[in-house]
Amino acid sequence: MARIYNGNVIPMPKRFARYAAAVLAYNLAVVLWGAYVRATGSGAGCGNHWPLCNGEVVPQTPAIATLIEFTHRATSGIDVVLVAVLMVWAFRVFPRRHPARLGAMLSGFFLATEALIGAMLVKLEHVAHNASVGRAYSLSAHQTNTLTLLACLTLTAWWGLGAARLRPRGRPVWLVAVGLGLFILAATSGAITALGDTLFPAGSLAAGLQQDFDPAAHLFVRLRAFHPLLAVLAGGWLIYFGAKAAARLPGAKWFARSVWLLVGLQISAGAINLLLLAPVWMQMVHLLTADLLWIAFVLLSAYTLQDSSRSADLVVDEMVPGLDRFERAGPK
Repeated sequence: MARIYNGNVIPMPKRFARYAAAVLAYNLAVVLWGAYVRATGSGAGCGNHWPLCNGEVVPQTPAIATLIEFTHRATSGIDVVLVAVLMVWAFRVFPRRHPARLGAMLSGFFLATEALIGAMLVKLEHVAHNASVGRAYSLSAHQTNTLTLLACLTLTAWWGLGAARLRPRGRPVWLVAVGLGLFILAATSGAITALGDTLFPAGSLAAGLQQDFDPAAHLFVRLRAFHPLLAVLAGGWLIYFGAKAAARLPGAKWFARSVWLLVGLQISAGAINLLLLAPVWMQMVHLLTADLLWIAFVLLSAYTLQDSSRSADLVVDEMVPGLDRFERAGPK
């Protein structure tokens, strides 16, 4: 298959989009392993050395915590190569000003900032059992950057399939902006809550609730009470936004239904996580559903804000002679 974009024939766009989707899936795995590093208290497994691990390129006699942390760094290094290939491929396949190029460049940029924030966490020793207030700020920055990186990778795959570039305007912009703000607030509060569960585990649900409202408890513990409220508020707004988008654009119904389903799964996962006192495996499930919900929300937002005045790419079946048999691509 090939595409026509502004008079240029673009070969094999589906392969690029599939590769971008695979890189997105890989990044989800890296994010989940990073959460496992935090949940197991293994963030100091390589000491305060970066990018080396305890002063070595490859640790020779590693402890379990070192293996966990080193694996995270190794998978992050592979991610750099994967995103670099994505960027080169985008510039080789797509013409100037194609949005897929922008998505790939932004993915590379936020992957670089992701690495820098990770290095900062290590050098400042905002890892393992560090319970300083400064760690909350660095953790929030890390969480926000991670969501931005996942959004850029999602949009790169989306634009690679031929979707039109975004044209923010009108009421949908405000609906999306509020959704973005609420989601990031819920996500960052969730990251701090998970850290509090790791550093100050509760022996029972009743004891945990008592800790949450104890004025003498650590800040991370007292902030746990706000996360469910923010999560419900964000989920309610996403349901409202999905309903508005589906009513205005029939083609948005699939994306809206995906958001609704994942909101339900996320709220359920959060409740189970609370009842089970946040075991590591349930924290991973909770994070995965949150990231999938974020991706679904990004796609719904992209569909809602795409520039309908500009034609999408045109799909050309290379097996059919001539270039006069075009089929409009992109979301219907």
